[in-house]
Amino acid sequence: MASSTLSLDPVFDEERRLAALQAHALLDSEPEREFDALVSLAADMLGCPLAALTLIDRDRLWVKAGVGDLPVEVPRSVAICNHTIRKPDQFVVDDLTLDADFADNPLVTENGLRFYAGMPIHAPDGQGMAQPIGSLCVMDATPRSLNEAGMRTLRHLTTLAEALIAARAIARRATHIAELSERQASDLRTKDRVFQQAERISMIGSWRLSIPDRIASWSDGVFRIHELPLGVEPDIDTAMNYYPERERQKLNDAVAHALDTGISFDLELDFTTATGRLRRVRVMGEREESDGQVTAIVGVFQDITDRHALEVTLRRSASTDALTGICNRAAFDRALEAAIDHARDSGDLMALALIDLDGFKLINDTLGHMAGDDILREVGRRLRAPWLQGCYVARLGGDEFGVIVEDAGLLARFEQFRQQLEETLSVSVTAEGLTMTCAGTVGMRLWTPDTQTVRDFVHRTDAILYAAKRARVGERRKGDRRRAA
Repeated sequence: MASSTLSLDPVFDEERRLAALQAHALLDSEPEREFDALVSLAADMLGCPLAALTLIDRDRLWVKAGVGDLPVEVPRSVAICNHTIRKPDQFVVDDLTLDADFADNPLVTENGLRFYAGMPIHAPDGQGMAQPIGSLCVMDATPRSLNEAGMRTLRHLTTLAEALIAARAIARRATHIAELSERQASDLRTKDRVFQQAERISMIGSWRLSIPDRIASWSDGVFRIHELPLGVEPDIDTAMNYYPERERQKLNDAVAHALDTGISFDLELDFTTATGRLRRVRVMGEREESDGQVTAIVGVFQDITDRHALEVTLRRSASTDALTGICNRAAFDRALEAAIDHARDSGDLMALALIDLDGFKLINDTLGHMAGDDILREVGRRLRAPWLQGCYVARLGGDEFGVIVEDAGLLARFEQFRQQLEETLSVSVTAEGLTMTCAGTVGMRLWTPDTQTVRDFVHRTDAILYAAKRARVGERRKGDRRRAA
């Protein structure tokens, strides 16, 4: 990441810090989807309803990107992030009301904040020293703590934020260089060398497609990304063959739309280089006109493979339960809401099954948590069985699991499906010569139009689940009495 090349200024210098902030032109800027996506990812991965990328000006805190009900700016005197930028690493307060520095803070007393975790974001000043210009932070109205995995996640996401700011600065510099080159033709060669350096650093190239003759012109950076020798640009049809057919159609449609409407495009596409390597690229383009006539499409081409892979990994981590390998509660809630919307719009059948493992606590208490984890992993494996392939399965927490069923064939044998699910979840574990078994109780309910929300649907299905558990306990007691008699 770009931030790893910076040297931290050992002295907190407010004026140099403010100069670095102003130089990046981030304050009061328009929303940018990369920053919005990063902050949303922080909220999802750390399980917090509030998250923000903040910038600390001389007298105020300004939110560049945020998730949740947050003010756009607050006075610097009350901003908790103002403390974060003075820290060398993370700043975490489990309960703000118990901290003398924040107990009387309006954000705590009036806005109800209780938990805060932040990491300073650094950007280089004119001497190349890293200055703390703001922070990436998550917040909650409930006291909590941040474990080691959470701290690592916050640190990785902050590194990604600094890389985005660095890439943004490179793009701004490249644009500035292009504008100067038009105004100062005598400096063109010098500016071109600087632009080539920016291309190499950021894996960016520029291109131009002449409309009358369909001739393409590439900068050196485009050749490097294609892994082609410099010099001879391929014809348009050959150049398009580096994209899979589906991606090629997207690019063709975007170019045609830009030519027709004048609206620029910005796409992320799969791509195969001349040597056969699979990459992910970003293609930006816009219409060029001269004397009222459309003459070309011009744009920028960037290799974003590493950034895309990191984002995919982080998003997968945010949606997956680490122990069982199936989806977690946050992902399940989103999937259930989407399934409800689909059922409401289409009229198709949809059901929710909630699962509770009977005897799991006894296994944990008797054989230990490692045995309990083995049980949970085995349940996760069985819920990924081929016969459940059309269902959405998740661990909701502890020994509770959920299954969203939209397959018409499975729903046609509703009760048999429920019974088969219960039979599947009878799991045994052995430790130190002792074998114990837990079984899953399943409560299952079809969605009906009078069930408006996820919470309502889960609550009604929960009632069925616990009725089934009570019935199972009653049957077990009857059996015990018969055996005793």
